[in-house]
Amino acid sequence: MTDRSGPSGMNPVWTLVVSGLTVFMAALDNLVVITALPAIQKDLGTSLQDLEWTVNGYTLTFSVFLMAGAAAGDRFGRRRVFLAGLVVFTGASAAAALSDSADALIAARAVQGLGAAVVMPLTLTLLTVAVPERRRGVALGVWGALSGLAVALGPLIGGAVVEKISWEWIFWVNVPIGVVVLVLGLWKLAESTRPDTSLDPVGTVLVSLGVFGVVYALVSTTEHGWSSGRVLGFLAGGLVVLALFVAWELRTAEPMLPMRLFGNRAFSAVNAASLLMFAAMFGLVFLLTQFMQNIQGFSPLEAGVKMLPWTAMPVVVAPLAALLTARLGNRLVVAAGLLFEAAGLGWLASGVSADTAYADQVPGLVLGGIGLGLFFSPVAEMAMNVVAPRDQGIASGANNTFRELGGALGVAVLTSVFTTLGGYGSPQEFVDGLRPAAWIGSGIAAAGCLAILMAPRGRTAPADTKVISSGAVEDSYQGNLPSRSPN
Repeated sequence: MTDRSGPSGMNPVWTLVVSGLTVFMAALDNLVVITALPAIQKDLGTSLQDLEWTVNGYTLTFSVFLMAGAAAGDRFGRRRVFLAGLVVFTGASAAAALSDSADALIAARAVQGLGAAVVMPLTLTLLTVAVPERRRGVALGVWGALSGLAVALGPLIGGAVVEKISWEWIFWVNVPIGVVVLVLGLWKLAESTRPDTSLDPVGTVLVSLGVFGVVYALVSTTEHGWSSGRVLGFLAGGLVVLALFVAWELRTAEPMLPMRLFGNRAFSAVNAASLLMFAAMFGLVFLLTQFMQNIQGFSPLEAGVKMLPWTAMPVVVAPLAALLTARLGNRLVVAAGLLFEAAGLGWLASGVSADTAYADQVPGLVLGGIGLGLFFSPVAEMAMNVVAPRDQGIASGANNTFRELGGALGVAVLTSVFTTLGGYGSPQEFVDGLRPAAWIGSGIAAAGCLAILMAPRGRTAPADTKVISSGAVEDSYQGNLPSRSPN
């Protein structure tokens, strides 16, 4: 990829650097905290259950504001909004590191989630706009590899920092990275907008409240149970508000999330597959890291190292995924990734016991890691290519929202299965809960494979296009050929 301007006048190489560093930082932060929870609990003198909200608070605000952040970028300028979100995330990271109580830490994590919700979808939109179509697959492959690398290094870095320094440094590490990215963004990023769009305040409020209700219900299940009035009330309320959001989007002239996009089978399939993959992955990572530390007796750092056959595999597989995508298309490669993930989780479920040797877990971890490597970058490219250029910003926000909902859903469902059929009372009791949770995770990943196969074969015209007499597909808004690759 040469250092030349992309189709929008943006520098593709520097845009990739800025986007890649940002997605690495934000994705890494979402994982290292889980490893640090016991140390935080000991230092701040509060219950581990209360400190779960250091994860849940981030998840909640991240999920709620993803769509709004993407829409704000389209309207006010993606570079401008991206940099503002980066300032919020970096400042909140410093506040989290300086926290001297659980309440202060939870509040800082919630603000962190807000900043991440703004920057994460815009990294993908800025990159898609900046890079010419012929190089876009490579760029998105690097973006996906960096996201996978963050998943790989999350448990390892978290364990090393907690064990060798202190838990505060899992947040301090974001500050220099954030400052470097901010300077590079001010220097190298060009502005891009969707100038013909207008804000949809009613839709923004409705989707934010609806997602809040659903995610709050999901993250509250471990504390209150699925049948509690609190959980059922917030879940029902969130679903009702989301139904109102859909009704509003169908009738308003300028929707923030055009419902016509879901008429595109490929768009719907990509988002369903993303939700299911992240549900399977995050749900089991949450339990497996505890199994390695609490049952197998590994230290936080050792647990991070032992997870590398799963979490580091995406970095190895990403180049292969790019080659396979060029030959087979994104659809089949994403489906293969989900199938490998299902097989890996099934292997872990079939062999787990209170005295399982680590060597017996390695094949399952490797299979799952191959699945992640085949999934990340092809699904990101597919999410951008199945919509018209004017919809890429909101499509990125929608895809990230479905991913985060999937993560919250996976942790809630698999933890609920774990606590219903097992628990923390003894190693055997832990295994009695982990085994069925892993089987359900495997089934969720397999369902994601079926979902992505519902996408049409071959090239898929975006939902916002029309066919012209020459047989080409014309972008009905911008009057040019939209970017796409085989799906």
